[in-house]
Amino acid sequence: MNRTVKKSLEVILLFILIILNPGCKKDKNEIPNVYVNFYINIASSTQYIELNNIGGYCYLTGGVRGIIVYRRSVDEFMAYERNCPYQPSNSCAIVNIDNSAVIAIDTCCGSKFLIFDGSIVNGPATIQLKQYQTSFDGTSLHVFN
Repeated sequence: MNRTVKKSLEVILLFILIILNPGCKKDKNEIPNVYVNFYINIASSTQYIELNNIGGYCYLTGGVRGIIVYRRSVDEFMAYERNCPYQPSNSCAIVNIDNSAVIAIDTCCGSKFLIFDGSIVNGPATIQLKQYQTSFDGTSLHVFN
């Protein structure tokens, strides 16, 4: 077998191994995608008064296990799924904001996340909080995916 054919076969074999590698398959423990599309009136509703201040947050219904909305700046809001990304099928896999109002904790697995951007502070989670899109017009906040 000449060198060119041998090299071509090695490349093809490597390609096949990469495609068939079980490590590349989707994790069965991922958070399901559900439809999220709602508006809340921050300016005139006392129900969302916590969101009038930077650093304020509130829990809302929606998503898989609820949604956390966090006011990051004057005109920027973050919205996260409350279902923890580590073993999300566990009934206790729900994140809550701690007393510092900076960290979201899943008391079931112990994972901690920064509420500012959803990033992991402490595992076992290896995926940050699932984020929903937001749009703010100065009065109403639109949360959607």
